[in-house]
Amino acid sequence: MSNIRFKAIEMALSRPRRIMPEIEGKISDYYGELTFNYDKMREFMSREAFESVRKASETGEKISRLVADQVASAMKAWAIGKGATHFSHWFHPLTGSTAEKHDAFLQLSPNGKALESFNVNELIQQEPDASSFPSGGIRNTFEARGYTAWDPTSPAFIIDQTLCIPTIFVSYTGEALDYKTPLLKASFSLDREALAVCQYFDKNTKRVTATLGWEQEYFLVDSALFNARPDLMLTGRTLFGHSSAKDQQLSDHYFGIIPEKVMDFMREFEYEAHRLGIPVRTRHNEVAPNQFEVAPIFEEVNVAVDHNQLVMYLLEKVGKRHGYNVLLHEKPYSGVNGSGKHNNWSLQNDAGENLLSPGRSAKTNLRFLVFLANILKALDRHSPVLRAYIASAGNDLRLGAHEAPPAIISAFIGTQLTDTIERILKTDKKVFTKAGETNGNNLNIPRIPEILLDNTDRNRTSPFAFTGNKFEFRAVGSSSSCAIPMIALNIIVAEQLRHFRSEVDALMAKGMRKDNALFFIMKNYFKESRRICFEGNSYSDAWIEQAKHRGLPNLPDTPRALKSLLEPASIKMFESHEVLTSREIHARYEMKLENYISKIQIESRVMGDLAINHIIPTAIKYQNELINNVKGLKEVLDGKTYLTLAKNQMDAIREMSDHINEIRDKVIQMTEARRQANTIEDYPAKALAYRDEVFAFFEQIRYHADKLELMVDNEMWPLPKYRELLFIR
Repeated sequence: MSNIRFKAIEMALSRPRRIMPEIEGKISDYYGELTFNYDKMREFMSREAFESVRKASETGEKISRLVADQVASAMKAWAIGKGATHFSHWFHPLTGSTAEKHDAFLQLSPNGKALESFNVNELIQQEPDASSFPSGGIRNTFEARGYTAWDPTSPAFIIDQTLCIPTIFVSYTGEALDYKTPLLKASFSLDREALAVCQYFDKNTKRVTATLGWEQEYFLVDSALFNARPDLMLTGRTLFGHSSAKDQQLSDHYFGIIPEKVMDFMREFEYEAHRLGIPVRTRHNEVAPNQFEVAPIFEEVNVAVDHNQLVMYLLEKVGKRHGYNVLLHEKPYSGVNGSGKHNNWSLQNDAGENLLSPGRSAKTNLRFLVFLANILKALDRHSPVLRAYIASAGNDLRLGAHEAPPAIISAFIGTQLTDTIERILKTDKKVFTKAGETNGNNLNIPRIPEILLDNTDRNRTSPFAFTGNKFEFRAVGSSSSCAIPMIALNIIVAEQLRHFRSEVDALMAKGMRKDNALFFIMKNYFKESRRICFEGNSYSDAWIEQAKHRGLPNLPDTPRALKSLLEPASIKMFESHEVLTSREIHARYEMKLENYISKIQIESRVMGDLAINHIIPTAIKYQNELINNVKGLKEVLDGKTYLTLAKNQMDAIREMSDHINEIRDKVIQMTEARRQANTIEDYPAKALAYRDEVFAFFEQIRYHADKLELMVDNEMWPLPKYRELLFIR
């Protein structure tokens, strides 16, 4: 047992348990202690300065230079008091992860004495260069200017003695080079349009905020086993591996007792998260072995996105302390469930009311139904945009794999709401009958005031399911930044609400009462968006056929899904809300294609290397042992007995030769297809070539390699097997 695999297994089984020391006190005693939140601001800033920052965070008011100077001084004093030695602008480049450049709190006096320094200029704006980040052609590498600018809506925090200040990242010419900038713009646009609709019902409403509660799924794998799998190390997923005899068939891992070593890891991770003010609340085993989930309390969407980025970082950081690698890839293992990042999205007004919660009166229920109708209509109109914003090479492997929603975007709203909508569609348009009545309490639809909060069961197969007071966008990939789908969702709903308001105002200008106009347009939207609603099993093949009949787009892969980004109507929508310009959209399209090509290219190279340099030599080595065994039998047995006893070995030798030859031939063909694809200069055509010509060989090569895994002597097989990756903890 001298090969790398068995050494890795021995290391994994002998790894000592890391037990975190007992934490004294309650969670509330240390929650947010590393975050410059409102409590810290009150302590370190004047009342006037604090109120200015609070208003900037909650209403978008600008912060004066004088106040910003106070913030910088207060932030420095707090951070140094917590042991921070450096500061950094923390931003979200188009890689989908986060970035930072650290500078010390250091300045030299004229006499050379070291002083702690952090001024208002360093808080508000920096020029980190960062020219090598993907930009889709907006920046040339030799044009280094890129600026980060303070985002006061998300609190600063300390990690590893470094004060991290959330910022946006833009080019010298002002284009967004990150995901935070368009997210903030999309959220502002949604606030503006949703507020205008809310004021049909209550003129005192001052603000609407999108909220997000994400659910992060991930796998744990022992680091020794991870390091013995080049495919996991280089691509984040296993390119080879036969299914384990037992995996998730018994559902015995799902919501089961959390293993001790994993619990130790989770406790330390949650402690680190709570100190950073991340409200993680839920932890549990997921469906597949060694798969888990963490989920927080809902927050404002921008803060929630920042917190999810931090959580992905903390999972990996704390995991390594416990001897684990965290796998955030959407499909790290074939044959078992992949991982998603369910984005639970809702809207809330400044009174704290959830606009997607059914109310206790006809008036509040009409408001709820108006927003429901607009969201469904937005989905119906713009589902290709939403699909494009969840597209990635990893998510292509997960979507539609009979464990996750298909690539067809549809909505689930439940039996009761479906029944309510059907009654609305049968109701006369003049539903408010009393002259002068404006409060909506005489809405002439039976039982509408009785819509219940928990009005529907959950549909885990739907990409976009209503779950009582929120929509659960289940199709988002586990490795994705939450900002990406939230940009799309916020902007398509904002666009739809703007359209709704123009239609309502047009009817009112013609003399129709406001309530009747609201109801009339809402009713039309419910009728028009029927095709996007599906209450059945979205995993089924029957739904694919039905969706095609309904005219719903089925975009199964990233190169085809991304094309919708360049549709004139899509570009017009983003430009009209000043979220992204046409140039920024084209840049993101090119960058996403380049990222897709690179990932398939890397996987292809790793697959070829493993197949030719690891799997085939091992198979030939074992095949030679069989050949020697057959030769030995021939020397000691008579002819008839030899033919009888050597038959199985001879069959195995021939079968292995067939698999070896198929692997070699397919790798050669895949390599040639990759070479041909690399000659294509047009990015869309090149991406399609990688998808249709290169990626097409992956399963063919894997099939034969996985067959060899079952045939070769277990002690000779070089790669940790699924039974080890999934069950050794």
